[in-house]
Amino acid sequence: MTIALYRWKDTDTETKSRIMRRAQADIDHVCKIVQPIIDDVRENGDDALRLYAKKFEGADITNIKASTEEFEAADKSLDSSLKAAITKCVKNVEMFHVKQMEHVPPRWMVEIEPGVHAGEQVNAIDSVGLYVPRGKGAFPSALYMLAVPAVIAGVKNIAIVTPPTPDGSIDAATLFTARLCGVENIYKCGGAQGIAALGYGTQTVPQVKKVLGPGSPYVAAAKRILSDIMDPGMPAGPSESIVLCDGNAHPDNTILDILNEGEHGKDSGALLVTHDEKLAKYVQENMQAVINSLPQPHRDICTHVMSGGKDSYGGIILTESLEESIAFSNAYAPEHLHLKVKDGENYLNDLKHAGEILIGEYTPSSLGNYGIGVNHVLPTGGWAHTYSCTSVWDFLKRTSISQCDQQGFEALKDAVCTMTDYEGFPAHGEVLRRRKFDL
Repeated sequence: MTIALYRWKDTDTETKSRIMRRAQADIDHVCKIVQPIIDDVRENGDDALRLYAKKFEGADITNIKASTEEFEAADKSLDSSLKAAITKCVKNVEMFHVKQMEHVPPRWMVEIEPGVHAGEQVNAIDSVGLYVPRGKGAFPSALYMLAVPAVIAGVKNIAIVTPPTPDGSIDAATLFTARLCGVENIYKCGGAQGIAALGYGTQTVPQVKKVLGPGSPYVAAAKRILSDIMDPGMPAGPSESIVLCDGNAHPDNTILDILNEGEHGKDSGALLVTHDEKLAKYVQENMQAVINSLPQPHRDICTHVMSGGKDSYGGIILTESLEESIAFSNAYAPEHLHLKVKDGENYLNDLKHAGEILIGEYTPSSLGNYGIGVNHVLPTGGWAHTYSCTSVWDFLKRTSISQCDQQGFEALKDAVCTMTDYEGFPAHGEVLRRRKFDL
């Protein structure tokens, strides 16, 4: 197989559109599939969750909520080196988000004009649900990336939902991580049914105000359907990355950096973007050998992603200049952007749209994914144009506050009455004109 290489100025419009569009699932079609599941959970609660655990995971569920005994058994069963690794990564993520919280003012006010004061008050969301996917493996890192900022932000009611294993349990590393983060309300339900449980509440799973976390197209569809009763959070779809390089990037490292995100799934977007033709050709000629060294199924996944087929979203984008590479990246707005150019920090002001930016050879994506401290739950599908990386702010809300004294009231009265008369709201004006201050 030849690794796909696109000379961007010569690439046809249809191919450009496919690469920029990425794997946008047919959510409308999926919504029709998951609507009956959501309705079933709404009507039948825990019974429906047990039914779908059996249908989709082959699991017979007795207790939907993880028990104290299950947490203790998980702690005892895990290898000490894994527990130490999780603990180290959690500590770094905690440090980063604690520092974020230091920049959150609980309340502030300024004097707009004499006698007129306005500001904001910041409070935690009352309740949130965290969706932790499982797929073919377990992802405790996804749990701590969500739970740590939620706890630090001060959310009082945190519920975690995750698909059970076929034996009806929750992965031991996931349980260990949840307790380490300070959350023990974890429930054995995944997919659309897990989102429905958080949206409506069941006999066991609490109803929440907001849900965060990446998931399958079925999870995304359920969030869309339930968006009228809860905040569905940031869109999070298939993984994607740009490795943006000049001729100073290490070519062998660059191959590995591209495959870092490419191995997530056949719908991943994994792009090398460079104006250096020598680097582009080296990567094209040597990547397949690296892919062949990977175990299955990752070998087949990466081969597909980099093939240039009609349903593949990876490859090499060869531009005319570093400025064109930066423009491409801004238009694509990747989830992960690995910047490997000389004096890369000098280009940060030019890179406007990305979920995260990792700078230099010593900062590969896997470090950010697990342990630097930055959050790896990031906007995908181009949503980095408007959404931010997950942070404590995803678990907080702002309320505006204001206060006028007599001087401020009199200073504003006439101007506001003029506005209310112009816009045709007589009661708005009369509340000022007829206002009394004597009791």
